[in-house]
Amino acid sequence: MITMFNSSVSEGCGWRRGSKSTIRAEACVLLLVPVWALAESDAGMPPFYVPENPGYTIVDSALDSIRFTLDRTVKPNVEGHLVSVSSFVNPNGEPMLWHDFGPLEGPGWAANAIGGACEIYRFGRFLRDEEWQAKALRILDHVLEDGFIDEETGFIRGYRHTVNNEFYLNYRHNSDWFCAGAMAKNAFQLLTFADELGSDPRAERMRRTALRCADWIHTKVPATPNGWFPRRCTPTGEVYRQDANGQKEDPFWQTSADGLFILQLQAALTSRGLADYRQAMADKIAVLVREKGIFGSINQDTYDPKESVAYAVAFRTLLSAARILGDESVRGFAYDACLGGLEQFRMREDRNGVATNGLLIMERSWDTAYLWENAEAALAYFEAAQDTQTEDPNRSRQYLLDGLTILRAIAKHHYGPYGFLTEGVDWNNAVGQQHHIDQKRFGAIQYTEPFLNNQHIAEPTLFYLEHCATREDVDNAITWSDIEGNVLLKGRP
Repeated sequence: MITMFNSSVSEGCGWRRGSKSTIRAEACVLLLVPVWALAESDAGMPPFYVPENPGYTIVDSALDSIRFTLDRTVKPNVEGHLVSVSSFVNPNGEPMLWHDFGPLEGPGWAANAIGGACEIYRFGRFLRDEEWQAKALRILDHVLEDGFIDEETGFIRGYRHTVNNEFYLNYRHNSDWFCAGAMAKNAFQLLTFADELGSDPRAERMRRTALRCADWIHTKVPATPNGWFPRRCTPTGEVYRQDANGQKEDPFWQTSADGLFILQLQAALTSRGLADYRQAMADKIAVLVREKGIFGSINQDTYDPKESVAYAVAFRTLLSAARILGDESVRGFAYDACLGGLEQFRMREDRNGVATNGLLIMERSWDTAYLWENAEAALAYFEAAQDTQTEDPNRSRQYLLDGLTILRAIAKHHYGPYGFLTEGVDWNNAVGQQHHIDQKRFGAIQYTEPFLNNQHIAEPTLFYLEHCATREDVDNAITWSDIEGNVLLKGRP
């Protein structure tokens, strides 16, 4: 398999959106390892740091990922809505039907249609690309109009089988169980997407669905004996203690971080004045603090007490909750136990000939670096940087560099001519050589989830451009640069 980057250029609205071959030499700047990284190295620990590649920046990486999704993996249905051809594709965008995810699409955990569409819409608006925005709305309309949502209850079905056209609640092609946290994430995505739509009539419907979904979970899903949310539920909300295969008890049936997404939805509704979940949030946060954090696998097909993305989601959720509750102790717990906990997953060197420096492993029991998890960690660091900018500028700067390091490391793992970003970097052959690019023993996986692992880098990248980058308006052109002076994007107003 040829490893190369997309060399096409789109000059729509004056934005430079090309890949590495389209970045001019004038964008190159001297790269310096920051002082804090040298100090860390001098102390005997290799720096967690990757320099920017001026020839293929983190923005080029994010835009190529979106292009791959839109150009290779979505097709119109009879209603004209855009539908993902698969939740698991190869570098050409071809469905891998042998995999559980292969014949599935929809808003569910692995498919992520709502979240992916929102990222495309927001990036399209930033770039003033009306075509991207229109396509994002056609993806959203598929979820809103084509049978995934129960309007009366707010219940959201995660998946549609692309071959038999049946709807399922889980990735195992049945409806024995579903993850209430994953459904809450869908509702949260509807809510945040609605914020972007202004007076669009879809927005009110999306808010109403999010509100009803949260109420369904609050009234139907009981607490587990430890006071937390169950990892899985039956279709009517009862606790489902088995694993994804339904064959044995899941060791993390009451200690999965999937429940954090329920807190996230409750916080979002409360902050918008659509509901008041402050007491419910405080009760669950008390459980988290008592348990010193609940970080069991969010991914529905893994089983580990400490998953990297769980720490990132916990930090982002608790930071938001702390503001709503006005509780500095919650904010402190978010930084100390959650964001600080991400350090145990860092890779500070390239391993087995694979570009792993700057990435986070998923978990100890499955140490592949999956990229949607890394993207979520980058977003957590950027939100921390924004939160600490005034009180501790040096700390804020380090958080920015941590997030940039992760995105720069991810940018090294696009393959094929269309912008494909691997789902994960398997430096330890945990997945199997036969599933790697060019069948190398150690290397990137030759499949991805279009809206999730391939595209989730769009959210932290756009967050950085909007909130953290240096913007300069010179000679009727706008330049966005990172904290080290690397040019990330140029465009005309």
